Amino acid sequence: MELNAYQDAARRTAAYPQVGQNPIYPTLGLTGEAGEVADKVKKVLRDRQGVFDPQTREAIKLELGDVLWYIAQLASELGYELDEVASANLDKLASRAARGRITGSGDHR
Repeated sequence: MELNAYQDAARRTAAYPQVGQNPIYPTLGLTGEAGEVADKVKKVLRDRQGVFDPQTREAIKLELGDVLWYIAQLASELGYELDEVASANLDKLASRAARGRITGSGDHR
């Protein structure tokens, strides 16, 4: 599936206050879902000695889908298409790699 097609399909399922003028709701949802992904990974470390069994991998895949949904909604709220967001990210990473700055910290390295 292409990113913009996903974004369009996901947008048709958006049912939150003030869809189209509310970037706060999907931002909060994104952080919550990312936390759920992190919690599942944490429990793999705690309970499964770092082994990701098929059931856990599937559960994480579903949570990653929720993260993607909120990313798509936030991008839509801000007027971006997911293809544009993904392309800008790859351009940023390529620039960092070309300048030997792929590692480290900071937004503008």
